[in-house]
Amino acid sequence: MQIAFTFTRLAVIVRRWFEIGPDATMEHGTRVELRLLVPQPHRGTESAAQPMVVDDAVWRADLFDRLDRPPGSFSAAHHHPTFDGVEPSDRVWSDALTADPWGWLAAQLSDVGSLLDVAGYDPALADDDADDLREQVPHIVATARRFGPEDPLSRDEDFRLTRDAAERVRRMLDLIDTPDPEVREYLRPWLEQA
Repeated sequence: MQIAFTFTRLAVIVRRWFEIGPDATMEHGTRVELRLLVPQPHRGTESAAQPMVVDDAVWRADLFDRLDRPPGSFSAAHHHPTFDGVEPSDRVWSDALTADPWGWLAAQLSDVGSLLDVAGYDPALADDDADDLREQVPHIVATARRFGPEDPLSRDEDFRLTRDAAERVRRMLDLIDTPDPEVREYLRPWLEQA
C-alpha cells in the first residue's frame, strides 16, 4: 500500500516497507519519498480524467527498525538525500533522526526547497507547492506513523502492506550467499507472491 500526497509539481509517497540486507538483517517501518510530478498534456474534454505521473525521486527517508532489535528504537533509521537517476545515494545516518524520527521528518518536509537544492534540483520547483506541502506536514507525518515500527506487525500483516514489493524482496534474498532457513521461512509470503 502506498499513500500519495500530490501537489502541483511535488508528491510525497508514504508506505510501509520491508527489506532484507546482504547480511540477512531484516528491517521494517515507514518509507517516505519526495518525488516530482511530470507535467502531462491535457487529454479529452475539460471534464476528462487527466493522467498523473509521479516519477523522479528526489529524497527518501527510511524510518526503520531492525527485526532483531527492540521495537521503536529506530535502529535502522536513515535517509537518502540524493538519487542518481532511480538509484538512491548511500544511507546517511543521523542522531537527530534516531532521537526524534517524527519531528525530524516534519522538519525535513517543512523545508522542501532545501531538500530539492541538496538533491541537485532547482528549489524553484517548490514555489507553487511549498506552502501547501508545509500545511499538510502534520497529515503526512500522521500517515507515516501508521506504518512506523513502534508497534510491530506480524509477518503476515507486514506482507499484506508490502506485497507489491515481493519482487524486490526476492532480489534482496538473492544477494545473500546462504540464507538461514529461519530467514527463508520468514520471507515465505514474499517468495511465493506471484
